[in-house]
Amino acid sequence: MHTFQPIPVDMLDMNPFTKIGKEWALLTAGNKQKSNTMTVSWGGVGVLWGKNVVYIFVRDSRYTKELIDEGDFFSLTFVSDQYRDALNYCGSHSGRNEDKIANAGLSVDYRHGIPYIDEGNLVLVCEKMSATRITDDSFLDSEIADKWYKDGDMHTMYVGQIIDVLAR
Repeated sequence: MHTFQPIPVDMLDMNPFTKIGKEWALLTAGNKQKSNTMTVSWGGVGVLWGKNVVYIFVRDSRYTKELIDEGDFFSLTFVSDQYRDALNYCGSHSGRNEDKIANAGLSVDYRHGIPYIDEGNLVLVCEKMSATRITDDSFLDSEIADKWYKDGDMHTMYVGQIIDVLAR
């Protein structure tokens, strides 16, 4: 296990367009008995309802969605580029029928009982504040549904308050 140092959220210095959109993150949910992770590349960091938050999007079909829905917490872990194969694996395999974390060459650790990926350089530990299902009628631009949701596998947007930031 690696040693992480908690840092104040206002010391967080990252470009979300790069970190989330290009480098990607691992979204992890569950508990010590059962957890799973998945690669995310849609989301952001900001301020909402007077809180420092992240927002992420998870498709209905994802096993990790079940774990987020069952619990109150999740984490976002950012890893270095040496874990690109693991990110690809976690984005294309389901943990429903396998130990995806181990099969990707990763390990899980816990902060306040909340799972995160130990190989990370930066971890945002979050408490779920909101879950909003995206629906066809919510799009103002009809091309969005045609491009991203032809198969009907919609997203839920989760907003989580950042309760802890860990850095290596």
